[in-house]
Amino acid sequence: MMLAGFMSEAEMAPRVLKCLAVVALFICIAAATVQSQAPNAPNRQAVIDELVIANHILANEGVLDGYGHVSIRSPQNRDHYFLARAGAPALVTAADIVEYDFDSNVIGGSTAAGYMERFIHGEIYRARPDVMAVVHCHCSEVIPFADTGVPLRPMHHMGYFIGEGVPLFDNRTGFGITDMLIGTPALGKALATALGKSSAALLRGHGAVVTASSLHLVVGKAYYLNLNARLQYQAMQLGGGKVTYLDPEEARKAEQNYERSWDAWKAALPARMSAGAR
Repeated sequence: MMLAGFMSEAEMAPRVLKCLAVVALFICIAAATVQSQAPNAPNRQAVIDELVIANHILANEGVLDGYGHVSIRSPQNRDHYFLARAGAPALVTAADIVEYDFDSNVIGGSTAAGYMERFIHGEIYRARPDVMAVVHCHCSEVIPFADTGVPLRPMHHMGYFIGEGVPLFDNRTGFGITDMLIGTPALGKALATALGKSSAALLRGHGAVVTASSLHLVVGKAYYLNLNARLQYQAMQLGGGKVTYLDPEEARKAEQNYERSWDAWKAALPARMSAGAR
C-alpha cells in the first residue's frame, strides 16, 4: 500500500531515466564545445611551409648565409623534428624538408644529403622538452664574444632573453682538437648540456645556437642575439668598457614574442622567396 503523495518505484523509474538522459545530453554538448574550442596541432604541410619561410627570413635578414640551419619539432610526433636537406637556406623549398628522429636519422626514406651538424638539433630536442625550434648560425657579431670569453649581456629590451645568460661551448673541452663542427651525437649532447636551460649558447670559433618555444620566437631570438652583440661591441668601444646593461629584472619584464617582427620580415621577402614554400 502506497502513502498519499508518494510514487511507487515503477512510477519513479521513467522520470529518473529521463533526468539521466538530460544530464548525459548536457555533458555531451559541453564536451563537444570544449573540443571545438581546443587549438588543433598544425598539420604537417603547414609546419613545413612555416619552416621554409623561417629559412628565407633568416637568410634575407643576414642571420644565415650559405650556411647555418633552422629546425622545428614535429607537433604530431614530439620525438621527431623537421630540418632542410643540406643547402643554402635562401634556396630551401618544401620539397627539401626532411623528418628526423632524435638520433638524427632520416624518417621516411629520404636520400637527400643532410647537414653534418644536424646532431645539434636532435640532441637539444632530446634534452629540452620545452624547445620547439632551434637555429644554428655563424653570426659574425657573436664570434668576438665567443673567442674572447667576454659575456654577452642584454643591451636593450629586444634582447631580453640574453639576461638568462649565454654560456660558451668549446669543442676542445672533452674532445681535443676538432674541425670545429658539431658533427657527432657526442658533440651534440655536450653542446646541449652546455646550453642548459638558456635560450642561446655561443660556440668558440664557430657561431651560436638559439632555442625557443616556437618557430617565430626562435627566428626573433636569433636576429636579436646578433643585433645585441653588435650594439654591445659598439657601446663598449664608445664607453671605454663602461656600459649600463639591462638589470636582470628589467630583462625578465621585457619579454617579447616578436610576432610583429616576423610579420615585417615576411613582408620584406623577395617575391621568389615568399612564393617558395611550395
